[in-house]
Amino acid sequence: MKIMSDGLLAVLAFTPILSAGILLIGFRIPAKVVMPIVLLITIAISNFVWGVSGSRVFASSLQGLIITIGILWIIFGAIMLLNTLKYSGAIAKIREGFSNITNDRRIQVILIAWLFGCFIEGASGFGTPAAVAAPLMVAIGFPALAAVVFGMMIQSTPVSFGAVGTPLIVGVQGGLDKVLLTEELLQKGIEWQSFFSLIVSNVAIIHAICGTFMPLFIVIIMTRFFGKNKSWLEGISIFPFAIFSAFSFTIPYVITGIFLGPEFPSIIGGLVGLAIVTFAIKRKFLIPKDSWNFPSSSNWPISWKGAIEMPLGKTQKKISALKAWFPYIFLALVLIISRTYEPLTNFLKSVSFNFINILNEEKINASFQILYLPGGILMMVCLVTFILHKMSFAEISKAFVDSFKTILGAGFVLIFTVPLVRIMINSGINTKDLVSMPIAMAQGMSSVMGQIYPMFAPTIGGIGAFLAGSNTVSNLMLSQFQFETANLLGLSGTLMVAAQSVGAAAGNMIAIHNVVAASATVGLLGKEGVIMRITILPTLYYFFLSGLIVLIFIHFFNFSDPFSKTSLKYSLNTNSIFLKT
Repeated sequence: MKIMSDGLLAVLAFTPILSAGILLIGFRIPAKVVMPIVLLITIAISNFVWGVSGSRVFASSLQGLIITIGILWIIFGAIMLLNTLKYSGAIAKIREGFSNITNDRRIQVILIAWLFGCFIEGASGFGTPAAVAAPLMVAIGFPALAAVVFGMMIQSTPVSFGAVGTPLIVGVQGGLDKVLLTEELLQKGIEWQSFFSLIVSNVAIIHAICGTFMPLFIVIIMTRFFGKNKSWLEGISIFPFAIFSAFSFTIPYVITGIFLGPEFPSIIGGLVGLAIVTFAIKRKFLIPKDSWNFPSSSNWPISWKGAIEMPLGKTQKKISALKAWFPYIFLALVLIISRTYEPLTNFLKSVSFNFINILNEEKINASFQILYLPGGILMMVCLVTFILHKMSFAEISKAFVDSFKTILGAGFVLIFTVPLVRIMINSGINTKDLVSMPIAMAQGMSSVMGQIYPMFAPTIGGIGAFLAGSNTVSNLMLSQFQFETANLLGLSGTLMVAAQSVGAAAGNMIAIHNVVAASATVGLLGKEGVIMRITILPTLYYFFLSGLIVLIFIHFFNFSDPFSKTSLKYSLNTNSIFLKT
């Protein structure tokens, strides 16, 4: 009876996600219609099934609104930078520069989305790569829909090490019972840092294997969904260069993760990859003889086009390539320094609006750090650009007005999306003594899967990220659950927590408010379902391959850690596939 009840709870907890998926992806209904409906469904389930008080639901909604302000601040900063560069003439120069390197869109997308995007993710996180890379791709002639899809697809391999390692340093370490585990480790003569380093190494290795095929995946999706011939083969034809570009990132990435820790794999991988691949392009190394491009823009379907226009004509203003690129270079440097230089970090964080125990509800906190969030840094870069590029007040005013108009639509969707997520996450405190809705979903899956559960551990992490739009939050919610499940099954806890982080990174590709945020930067609101129908493909690939890797590591390579129970470990006979009740 208990299993039926747990199963029913898991189904009910999954209902908001399922509803959103069916309406957005299945029926292609715009998020501005879907998310208010899903919010009402979430409130009803949390109140009537979980017994969450009205006060806690309201407090969670307010928490969501504060978080939404932070997200909108980042989006506004990204759009403002784009528009500033448009009116300064820098975008035209950048577009010209990419054309001089190569006219092949397959190579351009690898440079901008994969390499530059991975670097920005490592430096900043917070969905910044999609917000920066997507508008840049639009500016050089990509369809808006394609730009958002590719911007979302890079929210995968670099994400676990995004924002200078925040998903692991804050998410995993904060999500595990560090005090208890440290005590148990010391009894075995092992320090916590060694244990944590093992998790970090596992994350880097799994991501590196999965990420090897991501540039090729991006190109194939581009040629199939956005090409004149709708051809998979036109993408596959660049296979040698795509794999070379992948290795240029993943090899320094995994080496950094294993030997230096979680802070710099994506940053170093992105920088080294950009240098190697740019050099290779100039030497025509592995470059296909044929060049690929989108159909003429006059033939693009309406669904491909965004509301933000980037005129492709040449600007009258003369600006050097260095000056044009300087805002992006400066942005990357400031993001890195702001996350690594403690005095500056503390200064930026000092300007903070903090809300503790909102409406006196336990553990419902929120903050808005106007300077530390990428939005503040992006605005600072806009100011520097204004001075460096000798812009007029009329030009910067146009950039501001255009950016403000764009942000209004995203705000409407997010004020429903983020609160519903927080209600689900905060549902663990209730009158019926039930675990939170995300944990209920996870427990339901693990109780059914048993010894083959490692195959589905990344999917659990992905569901957490789909809800929260954050690898870090998913890790905070589910790391301890993943570890305890591994302990129950006699499997490697470090590997299962690593699977959690990898899956949570992949889940960002379909996270609703990440899609909304990226769409807003190119004026594509209302097309969220169309975007997710495409990005679900690489997401499923990532879930499947990472799960398979974890399963193989555990059951065929006998991967273990200090907490593994060897007596249970490799039992794959019929009687042990499923947990006994």
